[in-house]
Amino acid sequence: MTRPHHYLVKMMLFLAMLGGAGFLILLPLLDAFMANSALNGLIVGVLLLGIMYNFRQVIRLYPEVAWIESFRQSIENDSGSASLSNLATPKLLAPMATMVGNRQTFSLSTVAMSALLDGIASRLDESRDTSRYTIGLLIFLGLLGTFWGLLGTVSSISDVIAGLNVNGSDSSAVFSELKRGLQAPMEGMGTAFSSSLFGLAGSLVLGFLDLQANQAQNRFYNDLEEWLSTVTRLSSGAIGAEGEQGVPAYVQALLEQTAESLENLQRTLARGEESRITVDSHLHAVGDKVETLTDHMRTQQALMRSLAETQVELKPILAQLAGGTTTGGGGMDEGTRMHIRNLDVHVTRLTEEMKNGREDAVQQIRSELKLLARVIAASNTGGQ
Repeated sequence: MTRPHHYLVKMMLFLAMLGGAGFLILLPLLDAFMANSALNGLIVGVLLLGIMYNFRQVIRLYPEVAWIESFRQSIENDSGSASLSNLATPKLLAPMATMVGNRQTFSLSTVAMSALLDGIASRLDESRDTSRYTIGLLIFLGLLGTFWGLLGTVSSISDVIAGLNVNGSDSSAVFSELKRGLQAPMEGMGTAFSSSLFGLAGSLVLGFLDLQANQAQNRFYNDLEEWLSTVTRLSSGAIGAEGEQGVPAYVQALLEQTAESLENLQRTLARGEESRITVDSHLHAVGDKVETLTDHMRTQQALMRSLAETQVELKPILAQLAGGTTTGGGGMDEGTRMHIRNLDVHVTRLTEEMKNGREDAVQQIRSELKLLARVIAASNTGGQ
C-alpha cells in the first residue's frame, strides 16, 4: 500500500505559492474585499472550510493504509487479529473489518470481492460529494454577489438619471450631481466584480485540492484492488458464467468452510512435523546421554569390582597384621598401626563414595527416562 505523502506535499506547495502571490497583491485584494466585506468574508470562510476538508480526505487514508498493512502482516505471520487490537476500527474499510472478525485466514470469492470493492467505492464517492458541493457553492456565491452588485448598479443608475435636471441649470452643477450619483453604481460594480473574483478564485483553489484528494483516494482504491485480487479465489466454472449460473449459497458456504478446514489442517500438519523433528532431536540427545551414563556406570562397576577384590586381598593381611601385633606384643610399632588404620578408613570411605556415586547415576538415569517419557507424550499429543 502506498501512503499519500506526495499528494499532501503537492497540496501544501500549491497553497504556499498562492499565499506568496496573494502577499504580493495584498493591498488590491484588501480593497476588493472591502467592497462587500460580508459576502466576501462568507466566500473566504467557505474556501477555508473546503481546504480543511480536502486535507482531511487525504489524511484519513493513513489509518486505512496502516490497518491494511497490519492485517497483511498478521496473515503472513499467522497471528490472527492480535496485532489489530491496538489499531482503531477503520472507516472506509469497516465492511472488510467486519467480515474478517477474528479469523486467521482471509480469502474471498469473486462475488464477495466485487461487493466489497463496490461498498468502498460508494463510500469514497460519498466523501467526494461534499468537496464538489463546496466548489459549486463558491461559484454560486460569486454569481450571487455579481447579480447583487449589478442589481444595485442598475437601480443606482436609474435613480441618477431620474434625478438629473438639465433645464436651465449650470452644466458644472449638473456634472457634479452626476458625479455624486455615479458613486453608488460604482460601489455596486465593485461588489459584483469582487465577489466574482473571490468566488472563482476559491473554486479554482478547491478544484486543484479536490483533484489531488481524488487522486490519492483512487491510488488507495487501486492498491486495495490489486491486493484483494491476490486473495481472491476463482470459481471452478467459467468466469463469464458466474453471474448467470451461480453456485447456490449453501454450496458456496460449504466450499469455503472446507477450504478453510483444509488450510487449518495443513497448518496443523506442518506444526506436527516441526514438533516431530524437535522430538527426534531430543530423543537423539537423550540417547547420547544414556549411552554416556552407561559407559560411566560400567567404568564405576569395574572400579568397584577392583576395589572389592583389593579389599578382599587386604583383609587377611590386615587380620594377620592385627593378630601378630596382639600376640607378638611389640612386632609392629605405633606408626605402622596408625598407617594401617588410616588405610582401612580410606578403603571404607572409598567404598561408601562408590555406593553413593552409583545411587546418583541411577537417579540421573531415572530423571532422564522421565524426561524422555514426557517428550514422547507431548509429541503424541501434538500429532493428534
